[in-house]
Amino acid sequence: MLAFMQLLFRYGFLNLQNIPLALTTLQYLLLVLSTVLLAAAGYVINNIFDQDTDLTNKPQEVIVGQKISETNAYTIYMVLNSIGVAIGFYLSNVINKPSFAVLFILIAATLYLYASSLKQMAVIGNLVVAILLSFSILIIGIFDLFPAINPQNQTAMASFFAILIDYAVFAFMINFIREIVKDLEDHNGDYQQAMRTLPIVLGIQRTQKIVFVLSCIPIICLLVYSYNYLVNNHLFVATAYSFVALIGPMAVFSIKILTAKTQKDFNELSTLLKWILFFGIVSIAVITFNIQHHA
Repeated sequence: MLAFMQLLFRYGFLNLQNIPLALTTLQYLLLVLSTVLLAAAGYVINNIFDQDTDLTNKPQEVIVGQKISETNAYTIYMVLNSIGVAIGFYLSNVINKPSFAVLFILIAATLYLYASSLKQMAVIGNLVVAILLSFSILIIGIFDLFPAINPQNQTAMASFFAILIDYAVFAFMINFIREIVKDLEDHNGDYQQAMRTLPIVLGIQRTQKIVFVLSCIPIICLLVYSYNYLVNNHLFVATAYSFVALIGPMAVFSIKILTAKTQKDFNELSTLLKWILFFGIVSIAVITFNIQHHA
């Protein structure tokens, strides 16, 4: 999904605009690969630290300690991180911004800190994961748009960067809510491991109410965004898509989060948010298509 998202922004949006891009096709694919490798390394280290919790919450999904030894898992983690960071160093030098390589090191370090300690803290762990996902959108602008900016195209490039920021904010909001829902789903195992997630600190029902309030924010933002940028520009296909694929499902989520009780209920709501995030990303291609055919 991460790779699909980055490829869609490049080939379903940026490539169709009359602007220069800093990376060649091969270099952009390397950026996608680097992002995916670092994310995969984050999953591996998370599984290493989560062995006991996963045995309670998702015994059927336990890999480390069951199918792969902890030693081999650490080896895989180091290899994935090393390749991901090495590609980051290469790309940073390609765009003549060697200092940007620090970003890849920070991503790897943050994912390790999340798995080892931050995820046990109420809200902090949720924020970290949501920020990292949103950054995977911003990194497109940092490496593909920013180096290609010149005085002649500065205004146009700024507007495209602003669109990436809008989508990064959307991804942050949805994923932040989803991380809290996953904490609700994993409440039992987290409690046994003495974690301090929001459902453990405040209780399940209070957390559900907080999630309900939080879920209203993206709904309001989507309504305002759809009216200001889609309806006012007569992009009716994109407007219909926004209501059917995003606003409607978010409203369903908001209603169901208040009545969810079982682990299965929370798992279904988490999956619903994943689909909303997916269709939210796809909307960039829908809007681009609508603009081109409307014109």
